Amino acid sequence: MSALLETHALTAYYGDFQALFGIDAEVRDGECVALIGANGAGKSTFLRAIAGLGRSAPDAIVFDGTRIGAKSPPEIAALGIALVPEGRRLFASLSVEENLSTGTFNGRKGPWTTGRVYELFPVLAEKRRASPNALSGGQQQMVAIGRALMANPRLLMCDEVSLGLAPAVVKDVYAALRRACAESGVSVVIVEQDIDLACAMSQRAYCFTHGNVSLSGESGALTRDAISAAYFGV
Repeated sequence: MSALLETHALTAYYGDFQALFGIDAEVRDGECVALIGANGAGKSTFLRAIAGLGRSAPDAIVFDGTRIGAKSPPEIAALGIALVPEGRRLFASLSVEENLSTGTFNGRKGPWTTGRVYELFPVLAEKRRASPNALSGGQQQMVAIGRALMANPRLLMCDEVSLGLAPAVVKDVYAALRRACAESGVSVVIVEQDIDLACAMSQRAYCFTHGNVSLSGESGALTRDAISAAYFGV
């Protein structure tokens, strides 16, 4: 399986504060990769760097053979990378359907349309004219995922999908996400605090600690002891 995304000694800063220290990672075609680690470990910063929300060296990020480290967010989105941000960040002044439509700004063609998103999340069809503020947290997350899918990405990055959601809702959202990945062949990176859920969803996982990769491997082969030691930097 070939690598769709590669990072090479990727660093990231917030002003003078260094948040990532030389991350080497990859995401292969059609696979799901989980990022686990404590709060502040650098997981969200890694996703933001891939999405172009922080400049990197041109060759620090390679997507489908193209060096994208110095490209802008619109350029990166046009190549086929979409981010579901932590906190969803929906537009309260727009309806559900209008929020979904904003995902098409990059002009990429592909299988995802509003109709297909409604097939994946039927409740959104019923709420299509509602404001996101009128939705439950789980429904808002569905809109955020649907909006990203409307960009017809090759790589879908999801930051804290389960945050603040009830377990039953998390199960439904992840089941739909798994179905979407299987049907369209999109590669996925998920940032997830629930380690068991992250490992069940993914083929491979990276554990981040203080801006470094402290453990990586096939999700099913990572032991709880190894994850705990890497998680806490022991």
